Amino acid sequence: MPETSENKAEKYLDLGHTEAENHAKAQEKLYEEHVERTTSVTRVLSEFFKTNLLGFTIHYLKSRFGPRHPYQAYPRYGDSGVYQMQSSIPTREAISVALLSDWGSDTDESDAVAHLVARYAPDYSVHLGDVYFVGTPKEVEENFTAPHASWYYGASGSLALSGNHEMYSNGDAFFQQLLPAMYVCEGEVRKTQQAGFFCLENDHWRVIGLDTGYTSVGRPFLEVLSPPDCHLRTEQLDWLRDVVRLGDPTDQRGIVFLSHHPNVSSFRDDYFKPGEQLCELLGEADRPVVWFWGHDHRLVVYHMAQNRKGVRAFGRCIGHGGMPVETRLPKKATDTEKIMYYDRRIRKTIGRHTLGYNGFVLLHFRQEKLVAEYRDLEDTRVLEEEWVVDTKNGQLDWNVTYALPELTIRT
Repeated sequence: MPETSENKAEKYLDLGHTEAENHAKAQEKLYEEHVERTTSVTRVLSEFFKTNLLGFTIHYLKSRFGPRHPYQAYPRYGDSGVYQMQSSIPTREAISVALLSDWGSDTDESDAVAHLVARYAPDYSVHLGDVYFVGTPKEVEENFTAPHASWYYGASGSLALSGNHEMYSNGDAFFQQLLPAMYVCEGEVRKTQQAGFFCLENDHWRVIGLDTGYTSVGRPFLEVLSPPDCHLRTEQLDWLRDVVRLGDPTDQRGIVFLSHHPNVSSFRDDYFKPGEQLCELLGEADRPVVWFWGHDHRLVVYHMAQNRKGVRAFGRCIGHGGMPVETRLPKKATDTEKIMYYDRRIRKTIGRHTLGYNGFVLLHFRQEKLVAEYRDLEDTRVLEEEWVVDTKNGQLDWNVTYALPELTIRT
């Protein structure tokens, strides 16, 4: 039976966040592909377990108890991981960076978003993590490296961060297959991405990709007693301090952090530890930053906040790249109060599920000004905001230049 658009989306409805369930889904998908090649019968998950339990068990146990891929950090092969931003079109007034998160789902929606990104032809494209279901080589291939894959590779660079789903397979495909396909251009030289974090910079801004994925998955039993906190590993902290020189008091350029996991969330667990580590490196609790993340499958603009002893951040959740987009309100009124804008528009309904609009963010760097343009898969400008940095003190002047009325939260 040919897979329709709704069939593709349904694979991800009610998908939990446990490693076992995602491994089951990955194995189910492989089995269903086999069934399609041999018969016209569609198997349900319960029958799949009866017929393919051994394959799932081997797949799951190998990842759960097998070794994690060795951590890769800079300097590696003479690469510092810090790159000067450059425009691929000299006549452009700004350098553009497309941000997509939770995009690697191989759905019609993810394809539509990627094709729209291609129409804008940004200088850089960045995936903020999560290749579904468990970041296997086949899933990386289908989304990023196959000839028919729809991921847009920027002319000046294309980079990737790890989410928790890549680590459900111990990060092997992420480090061995996805990173080698990513790159940054320095002049005419193309450099392959060597680690799961990076820094793009110019005279006014620094865009720093953080690796929160590697420490987002624990080991069986131990993670119950000590849940993963997505902390930044020592290698990454050393790089931020010694190579990026994040705590240099003479460097007051604007800072944009990118990560997969949220510094603040009104819907699931937030992860405050990376923000606290960054604040220690910066040495300035009152220095504002801009922070984009995914993980939650929705578009949410949070009020500026400091989570515990972390950095003061303009937090933006953009986990609506390819997965079914959720539109429910937070359960607690106090969580709703953290939100400034939330795209709860309903695009379609599948069964009892109401799904929102997938999309991406296009950043434009024009000297001191950073403009963030949020677009959905129908090319509607959902929201636009801007920051202007004062490079004398690192402070940010922020305002919203456009927002759809539907983004107002209605309780």
